[in-house]
Amino acid sequence: MKHDNRPNNNWLLAAGLGATALAATLWGNRRGAYDLSGRVVLITGGSRGLGLVLARQAVAEGARVAICARDAAELARARQDLLLAGATEADVLALARDITNEADVRSMVTEVETRLGPVDVLVNNAGIITAGPLDNMDLRDFEDSMATHFWAPLHAMQAVLPSMRRRGAGRIVNISSLGGKVALPHMAPYSASKFALVGLSEGFRAELRQHGITVTTVCPGLLRTGSPGHALVKGQHKKEFAWFTIADSLPGLTMSAEQAARQIWNACRRGDGEIILSLPAKFLAAFHGLLPGLTTDILSWMNRALPATGESAAANARRTGFESESTLTRSPLTALTRKAAKENNEVK
Repeated sequence: MKHDNRPNNNWLLAAGLGATALAATLWGNRRGAYDLSGRVVLITGGSRGLGLVLARQAVAEGARVAICARDAAELARARQDLLLAGATEADVLALARDITNEADVRSMVTEVETRLGPVDVLVNNAGIITAGPLDNMDLRDFEDSMATHFWAPLHAMQAVLPSMRRRGAGRIVNISSLGGKVALPHMAPYSASKFALVGLSEGFRAELRQHGITVTTVCPGLLRTGSPGHALVKGQHKKEFAWFTIADSLPGLTMSAEQAARQIWNACRRGDGEIILSLPAKFLAAFHGLLPGLTTDILSWMNRALPATGESAAANARRTGFESESTLTRSPLTALTRKAAKENNEVK
């Protein structure tokens, strides 16, 4: 009698993927040789969350740092944070700009070059998250995600490239997402735009290496940056925000912003083409790479456990996480995210 070994084979495949992901994490923790000391670093979305943590670590290494965001008050707090972290007044620049506006991006880069010097490292970090069922999304949600995750990085890269080409050197770091590798349910605009950023980033790397310019694509999984309150939710707002913020707080599945920033800077120093952050994210990306159809089917089953489509007209309205709080999102289940929010200038 023949035995069906398929379940065992699946376990072996899963174990192999897990071991590979663990090895990749250990390998990715090594530090590269590129020195940030004295470099001019421009970080979009640098007023809070991951962007602010990246700026802190760059300042600690002696970089001259420019951060940009739309909110002037947030930027002022972030600048003070960096000064307290050891930066000098002359080495930190905070610029209020709308990075979805090409003219704003070009004027920003010009001001950075005038006041700090040519940009050595560009980090395209600014992001927008809209969570909710597909039926509650509209065209604007996709357009805004593409404007922030595709067009803004493109404009920023085009603005810094002339100087980098002349010098024959430069580093560009594009912060995409695991959602740019695997399409996640209830995040269609986010995933679609992050997929676009991955393609843009990889295309630029392929053509710019010959000019001494290195492009690194970063695909984080769930990070504890403290950002869920700024996310936009649609559908059943309180339920949607609850699953989103609880998932963002789970130890084991999430990575701290500090650890993520260290690995991002290491990847930049090494000149890596791509880095996927967190062991669960590496596993899911690898599994999707081998079995994309099965991965999508599994995610479709997971989708059934998420909040149903909102039926009222109000369900199609955007609300921030701050406007969608509930007993669950204020419970110990979200303690890690709320702690990160206080530490990383995410508290409204």
